[in-house]
Amino acid sequence: MPAHGDLVEIRLGPQRAWMVCHPELAHEVLMDPHTFDKGGPLYDRLGKLMGDGLVTCRQPAHRDKRRLLQPAFRPSHVTAYTDLVAEEAEAVCRTWQPGRTVPVTEAMTALTTRVISRVLLSDSLDDATAAEVRHCLTDVVRGLFVRTVVPIDALFRLPTPANRRYRRALSRLHAIIDAAIAQRHGGAGRDDVLGALLAAAHGTGAAKPISDQEVHDHLITLLLTGAETQALALAAAFSLLARHPEAERRLHAEVDSVLADGRPPGADDLPRLAYTRCVVSETLRHSSPGWLFTRVTTRETELAGRRLPEGAAVLYSPYLLHHDPASFPDPERFDPDRWLPGRPTAEQRRAMMPFSAGSRKCLGDEFAMVEATAALATIARRRRLRQVPGHVERPPRPGITMGPRALVMVCEDRARLSSVAPRAPRATAAPGTSDSPNGR
Repeated sequence: MPAHGDLVEIRLGPQRAWMVCHPELAHEVLMDPHTFDKGGPLYDRLGKLMGDGLVTCRQPAHRDKRRLLQPAFRPSHVTAYTDLVAEEAEAVCRTWQPGRTVPVTEAMTALTTRVISRVLLSDSLDDATAAEVRHCLTDVVRGLFVRTVVPIDALFRLPTPANRRYRRALSRLHAIIDAAIAQRHGGAGRDDVLGALLAAAHGTGAAKPISDQEVHDHLITLLLTGAETQALALAAAFSLLARHPEAERRLHAEVDSVLADGRPPGADDLPRLAYTRCVVSETLRHSSPGWLFTRVTTRETELAGRRLPEGAAVLYSPYLLHHDPASFPDPERFDPDRWLPGRPTAEQRRAMMPFSAGSRKCLGDEFAMVEATAALATIARRRRLRQVPGHVERPPRPGITMGPRALVMVCEDRARLSSVAPRAPRATAAPGTSDSPNGR
């Protein structure tokens, strides 16, 4: 598309839309959310699922919602989650048997679901319920994409197996969240996201009071956005490392050096896991799970010299921007060195937007980076994942998100380190509502 200009008109069935093909133009759109508001088929469908949460709400309501949730994802709070992530990553990879195949995407979804549920709800979900949430999320995400690209509601009212599976999973997710809220009502306050939301619902917090339905919508939104995309990013990272042994070797060397005593990473280790973070950044450039987003004009406006009517659909694609050779030479090459200190240019930093930009930038961007870095280091300390013999790499299949949805790899034990006993987990600070010790 960039060969056709910075702003390319396309068709979405009978509807006209405009695809942004230049990073500066994408920033122009994202930095003006009052003119280019959330909307379009994707957000219309997500709104039916998430309600009026932070991701789907229109701009006038966004500021208050973000202020309510922001304290839980401040950098000081986010680093405190490192132990939580390491603990869950250790639990996942500890079950992998050397020489056996591992369902990597499934395992990463289990990991990220456990992490985000603990951030949101502390220990309100037992292992069985967390596993049920994971399976429900898989069915919901699969069904959402079909409903986005096929705008014929009557088709989804038919009692087909896929439609029944989607409705059953959606109903169960809402029921699990309602049960967690009901369990906490009237009980002692907890220092987690649900605790902060209930304080607001009861009018005891500093934020504007919210309804029980808003509590529910916020939790559903954060659960959906905090699990699937992170799992796909981690699965993609392991797949890319297996195909690029020099990058894998350097990652292992850094992890072995920083965690020389065999312990899992802690918050103090994050600054020294620089190359590990570069691997995460390059994965998000090369294989960003969030690949296509829409905005809708709230008034007639001009963009790249074109007059757009009110209600026009404007699309931007991190995948397109991240794979444009004008910004990233040899864009198909996986090269974590692109993100070493001093290496990326200002233009490349502007073109890199896996978490969007502007006031609607992902609330959990830094949380996502910390989670992926800590999980990658924890697993790489104990295990190596390699491609199954005869594996053939296939082009990514887009859905609501994009990534390796059914990745299976072979596990190898990094025995030199696994024989060292891990440290006992430190107490983990849960998110709170104050600005003092806390990131999608």
